[in-house]
Amino acid sequence: VQLQASGGGSVQAGGSLRLSCTASGISSYAMGWGRQAPGKEREFIVGISRDGGTAYYADSVKGRFTISRDDAKNTVHLEMNNLDVADTAVYYCIDEPDSDYLPLAEWKFWGQGTLVTVSS
Repeated sequence: VQLQASGGGSVQAGGSLRLSCTASGISSYAMGWGRQAPGKEREFIVGISRDGGTAYYADSVKGRFTISRDDAKNTVHLEMNNLDVADTAVYYCIDEPDSDYLPLAEWKFWGQGTLVTVSS
């Protein structure tokens, strides 16, 4: 199983970034994103169902982040707008091959992360 994330970088507060992730070696049900900020625990932020019809957002990103999915390409994107310094974190693509009944209690696979740095 490989979850290849891309699109991280540095941006000023109020700016935008787009992350992408392609899953290989797996037939995904739910896909999504988690993150880990410096000195904090890893957290789930958003998930999307296999058909893209259902998305679930953590309160911390609701209204600012938008997830989308191309199931044919096993790819998920995350549009992040109005970024805040508090969004600085390593962002992980996450995958659950057995269910897309969101929100999930846990996610089976966490990929390699991509760093997002938001400066004031």
